[in-house]
Amino acid sequence: MWRKAWRIFTLVVKTALLLGVLTLFGPRLLTALNTISRLYTVETVPPARAAIVFGAGLWRDGSPTPVLRDRVATAAELYFAGKVEKLLLSGDNRFEYYNEPGAMKAYALSLGVPEDAIVLDYAGRRTYDTCYRAKSIFGLKEAILVTQKFHLPRALYTCQALGLKSIGVPADRRVYRRYSLFFWNLRELPATLTALWDVHIARPLPVLGDPEPIFPARSQ
Repeated sequence: MWRKAWRIFTLVVKTALLLGVLTLFGPRLLTALNTISRLYTVETVPPARAAIVFGAGLWRDGSPTPVLRDRVATAAELYFAGKVEKLLLSGDNRFEYYNEPGAMKAYALSLGVPEDAIVLDYAGRRTYDTCYRAKSIFGLKEAILVTQKFHLPRALYTCQALGLKSIGVPADRRVYRRYSLFFWNLRELPATLTALWDVHIARPLPVLGDPEPIFPARSQ
């Protein structure tokens, strides 16, 4: 009797562990497979009218982190290569002394990007919010997404699921520390699960406002 009970117990535990692994890793695998064919380099990416650059944190002095600088630099390269007309720099500005879009703009200007080619989204608190607002507030129908490889699958999947046609260009311009890469990829597991919940079930509303189309005459 005890042996039978033990077998049932171990079966339940193994099943629970398997379901847990599938729940955690399944979404990451799904988004990676779904978006692998939409990844390009600066040289090979088809032109689009706008590139979306996702926020990635600031140092204490308010300057962009290396990851964020790489994203802005890659977007600037797209602009100078004639691949895009505008850069939508999206980040968090909930607090008075934390202004991601402002820091991104300052860095883009230092790289030579003209001010009239830069558009700021101050309410891009999450990837979901950035994708949602890019379409609903800024009137984009398609865009090139600029972020690192570890983040692109979730970003591409989210934007596409929200009706924003998107392709991606990785912004990995340096060799990142192994610990950082491990942490970022680990964080993507629950973040991707949350993204699927948001786009397919919850559909939360981000901070919205009046429309500010980037291309008023012919938004895309």
